[in-house]
Amino acid sequence: MSIKYPFENPFSVSADTLINDFQTNTQSGLTTSEAENRIKEFGQNIYQVQKQKSIWLMLLLQFKSPIVYLLLAAAAVSLYFKDVIETAAILVVIVVNAIIGFLMELQARSSMNALKEMDVIKTNVIRDGKKQEIPSENITPGDIVLLEAGDVVPGDGRIIEANQLKCDESSLTGESLPAEKKTEELQANTALGDQHNMVFKGTSVVNGNGKALITGIAEHTQLGTITSLVEKSEDKQTPLDQKINVLSKKLIWITLTMTAIFAATGVIQGKEWVLIFESSIALAVAAFPEGLPIVATIALSHGMLLMAKRNAIVKKLSAVETLGGTRVILTDKTGTLTENKIYVETFSFPEEKIAVKINNNTVNYPDKQIEKSKENFEKMRLVGALCNNAPLEQQEQKDDQKPAAGDPIDIALILLANVSGTSAKDLQGQFERIGEVPFNSDIKIMGTLHNSPNGKFVAAKGSVEHLLNNCSKIQYGSEIKDLNDEQKKGILDESEKMAADGLRVIAFAYREGQDINTDNYLSELIHVGMIGFLDPPRMDIKDAILRCRNAGIRIVMITGDHPMTALNIAKKIGLVDENEQHVIIGQDLPEAEAVTDEWREKILATSVFARTTPKQKLEIVEAFQKAGNIVAMTGDGINDAPALKKADIGIAMGLRGTQVAKETAGIVLKDDSFTSIAEAVAHGREIFDNIKKFIVYLFSCNLSEIFIVTILGFITPLSTLLPLQILFLNMVTDVFPALALGVGKGDEKVMEKQPRDAKENILTNKDWIRIALYSLLISVSVIISVLYCNHIIESDHKIANNAAFLTLAFSQLFHVLNMSSFSSKMFLNDITKNIFVWLAILLCAGIMITVYAIPYTRLILGLELLPAEAVVVSIACSFIPVVVVQTYKLFYKITKSKK
Repeated sequence: MSIKYPFENPFSVSADTLINDFQTNTQSGLTTSEAENRIKEFGQNIYQVQKQKSIWLMLLLQFKSPIVYLLLAAAAVSLYFKDVIETAAILVVIVVNAIIGFLMELQARSSMNALKEMDVIKTNVIRDGKKQEIPSENITPGDIVLLEAGDVVPGDGRIIEANQLKCDESSLTGESLPAEKKTEELQANTALGDQHNMVFKGTSVVNGNGKALITGIAEHTQLGTITSLVEKSEDKQTPLDQKINVLSKKLIWITLTMTAIFAATGVIQGKEWVLIFESSIALAVAAFPEGLPIVATIALSHGMLLMAKRNAIVKKLSAVETLGGTRVILTDKTGTLTENKIYVETFSFPEEKIAVKINNNTVNYPDKQIEKSKENFEKMRLVGALCNNAPLEQQEQKDDQKPAAGDPIDIALILLANVSGTSAKDLQGQFERIGEVPFNSDIKIMGTLHNSPNGKFVAAKGSVEHLLNNCSKIQYGSEIKDLNDEQKKGILDESEKMAADGLRVIAFAYREGQDINTDNYLSELIHVGMIGFLDPPRMDIKDAILRCRNAGIRIVMITGDHPMTALNIAKKIGLVDENEQHVIIGQDLPEAEAVTDEWREKILATSVFARTTPKQKLEIVEAFQKAGNIVAMTGDGINDAPALKKADIGIAMGLRGTQVAKETAGIVLKDDSFTSIAEAVAHGREIFDNIKKFIVYLFSCNLSEIFIVTILGFITPLSTLLPLQILFLNMVTDVFPALALGVGKGDEKVMEKQPRDAKENILTNKDWIRIALYSLLISVSVIISVLYCNHIIESDHKIANNAAFLTLAFSQLFHVLNMSSFSSKMFLNDITKNIFVWLAILLCAGIMITVYAIPYTRLILGLELLPAEAVVVSIACSFIPVVVVQTYKLFYKITKSKK
């Protein structure tokens, strides 16, 4: 008989009912045959996070671009007119561009694969009445799974037995502290973070042991639900892709308009219609900036490689620039802003309260040293080391390792003991353990009994309220006094203040002597103090947030953790003001379809969101996007994946990040450092500036070619440039300087500027005006050269044509120097300091000299040796655009400084 599957809300049903419904047995488990039948019926416990594109599809997608479509159309027209050289040149550009983009994305995929865990997860189950170890993919509904510290939970399951069982669910819920597990059934409306009788696929066991009945596998798990949200989030074009598409459409209209003007001049001059049509098409094809896609790809690839050196793996080229346009970074807390490890934060003794920091294996006190409570500290340290079940071999936490098995509080106490005196290992060796009262949800205390040099020694820790009920005395330094109700109230009030600051508060007590009853030793205890624990902020976070803020980027925290813990961290890292108290809790957020304008304003004005679900994270991302922001989302957990995909750019943590998050994000940080995000934003901004510079450069050069051909068609029709000459300039003297602009370092103060408007196109109206003026200047320089050669030197259309070609080549070449910003210095700026610009100028000049020196290449391009005077005039005229523009910039700066 088939079982009911999937089973809704198993946490709200008793364990016995579930065992009966799943037709299994806690002692014998499923039979092998029954398990195999269920695997056939319900499938394996595998969920493909994200299907990788095939190599061939990834290569084909490189050709998916409006500019590539235009180039293919241009190649077809050229082939129709039997211009084989032009056709081949265009196709080479398309293929090279695709290969570069393909290789960069292939390298990113290779880097991602290197980050994946290669080990097959094994799971202990009970089948056929005995314990068996099987691959987690073969788990099926109804299996009885055995869980121990260090295990990864293979599926969603209902707790049947729990012995101090605790699980790290931070990747799913955002909670920094492990969740204590129990067996009692819960209400049907219990939130995910409070389902303490369940374990969830992909989380890890950090303490204790237990049994769980598997109630969900593969897509029928919380992990599967979240992953389905990821897949429902549509892949969207990056802002750069969108802007390139808009630019391509404008380019089509500009080219058509200018070609129509050229055709009109032909009609006025009385040329044949067939010749006008063929020449117009040829001019449109030749004047199109073939170098644009390849230069853009190389610029993005260069940025991708630079970011890889700085520990950021970029999985898609256009994501490099998208990050540079980011206005809002929505970030998870646990593991991203914090270390995802629990440390001692505050000591609260009966006589004083001390802030604590443990750095480089040293205890530091930022505000003041312990003065009156040294004896209390020593006893608290001893209790923490003895009343502790964390494995001693994992006592030292390393940043590059996964969390050690064991309760994070216990691990933090062992670290405290190790860095402040006798090691925990030595203390446990001196105080032999002879008894233990394990922590459970009823008594909320853990106690251990030891043999000591002075007789028996009791170490106890736990909930402040519950432990105080077992205390009859209190220690003040070297003095021990009776504990009264007023003192208890004061201690409880202080613990509530610490909890309000987002700290996990644990109280400590002890008792020693010869007359301790070994059967009931958790009584008549001596209270020594409390410790507040916190998952501390990462050391470099504060500076990184300040840098982003100076760059006009807003940082917003979205976490599933406790609201006060989230607010406390936000204050420590400078995300919000010290007096800020506003936090939006997930349960208060309305459904997306019910969000009013008032709520939308609240969301956009909030910097800390707590207790949020994966779906709510996704909706918050969408709210900021609808407000016109380019949104980056950072995270490392399963619960971050839907928002990572919805954001304009998703950034996952490479070390602590779950595979779901890393597969979904566009960028993966190998070092998990938020500082790397600030560095990546700076690179993204520099790359966008570089892209804009070379687009302005290419368009002004190509537009000048159309102007020149059109104007010379009126002045000296036989001297106008040939389409092959224009193509040569586009492929040589345009492309190499543009490449140099694309790989420049950019403005050093790029992170001191505000982000660009997300709705703004790559080229603004001012940019188009600049392009038109630059084009006219280049055209004027060519026309002056042609008129001088035609009227002063010799009236020969060949000389005029060659002078036009030579002047245009060098004026475009020197025009690259005009791409510096208006506020930069004339002789020392980001262009003149770019070594690649000078190499490009030398290379192109060398190519021009070589072309003139070889008779065969002269013949192909319709060139001949010019008189020396014509060469001098052509070179001199080519400096006109640089001289005029630089003079204007100097005048502009002088005028602005006087104001």
